[in-house]
Amino acid sequence: MFSKTPDPHAALKPYAGKVTTAALAISLLRNGDHVFLGTGCAVPRTLVHHLETMPVPPADLELLHFLTVKSFDKDAQGISNTRFRHRTFFVGVDMRHAVGDGRIEYVPISIARVPEMMARGRIAVDVALIQVSLPDAFGYVSLGVSVDIIAAALSVARLVIAEVNPHMPRTMGDTTVHLSRIHHLIAVDYPIAELDRVPAQAENVQRIAKYIARIIDDGSTLQIGYGGIPDAVVMQLTSKHDLGIHTEMIGDGIMSLVEAGVVTNRKKNFHPGKMFATFALGSKKLYQFMHRNPALEMHPVDFTNDPFLAAKNDNLHAINATMQIDFMGQCGSESLGHKPYSGTGGQSDFVRAANRSNGGKAFIVLPATAKDDTISRIVPSLSTGTHVSTSKNDINYVVTEFGVAQLRGKTAKQRCEALIGIAHPNFRAELRETAKKMKFL
Repeated sequence: MFSKTPDPHAALKPYAGKVTTAALAISLLRNGDHVFLGTGCAVPRTLVHHLETMPVPPADLELLHFLTVKSFDKDAQGISNTRFRHRTFFVGVDMRHAVGDGRIEYVPISIARVPEMMARGRIAVDVALIQVSLPDAFGYVSLGVSVDIIAAALSVARLVIAEVNPHMPRTMGDTTVHLSRIHHLIAVDYPIAELDRVPAQAENVQRIAKYIARIIDDGSTLQIGYGGIPDAVVMQLTSKHDLGIHTEMIGDGIMSLVEAGVVTNRKKNFHPGKMFATFALGSKKLYQFMHRNPALEMHPVDFTNDPFLAAKNDNLHAINATMQIDFMGQCGSESLGHKPYSGTGGQSDFVRAANRSNGGKAFIVLPATAKDDTISRIVPSLSTGTHVSTSKNDINYVVTEFGVAQLRGKTAKQRCEALIGIAHPNFRAELRETAKKMKFL
């Protein structure tokens, strides 16, 4: 990114009146504050550490966030330690065990609706702790790898404290914040958190990826969801031409398609020549790729995930994973029964966007079975308490390693038959008998 990493202290000399230490900045928090943390790989880890290790922390403090990555110290069992209450819009690895224990509350909401809720005061934000790039000559910093809901939090927070990190890339798009909007600056110098995500190599996953790759036409615009199967799909697209990107999350896989000349964005009719995303999870190489890259624009999540705007891309293909689907086509993508496992994110928004797009296709992908082929993921009814992420009204293509079922516009009977047809052969007879008892067939 830089031939030599700049000194953040030197870069902040013109703003000495705002520069302080993490400990002093954290001491300004009040009892009962709702404290927003920047997202994903941009969580301000120095500030979080000082907050978690305060000798006498503020009473009744709540931490609020979308997704945290490697943000908290862990105990001997690898479980994140936190002394505070949390509210989260997505249950990542950091938070999963604590949610199960009831220490963290999950907010089931499309992430694109959060900025509106903050603006209306229905989701309170008193303090925002974020991580930003070095300032430019005009006093602007960049939110870098995570824009998503951060701008919305900054617009309502009473107190904004930012770590200024020379390793944070300066990204293009709607990412800049003027230092007049930030109350206190903390000079830090550590690598942005990286997330290693190796595409799943299992035979069933590769078969799913190949099915989808065959259906994606040259010139399509892609939204790639989170997970091993969407990542595997990306790796099957290396023979395509002139693909475009309008997505929620960008990772190393999309970068590799750009480097291979597969993604050119030339055929996009909504902002041709530009990739759009709202946050990044990946490697140092990805962050270097993002730095001042005019072909990639980062925007707030209520822009990238707006179905009306995303659907302006003709041939928008949305690829998202689920864990379970029932005979009607309802998808449980974010919980194991009633227990949260991930989050709503942008899946339903992009499914709707692809359905609205001229020539668009919305794919929901899942292996046909779980636990070594002992459990069918295609089921008569979702497990009790399962959160419905994509509704029966929005479902379109469903893909397992046994084929593709196109459900949109089909009757309940036709959906049931199509889904049983792509279930694991060991479960098809049982599923068919159950369907008859339920009067689907």
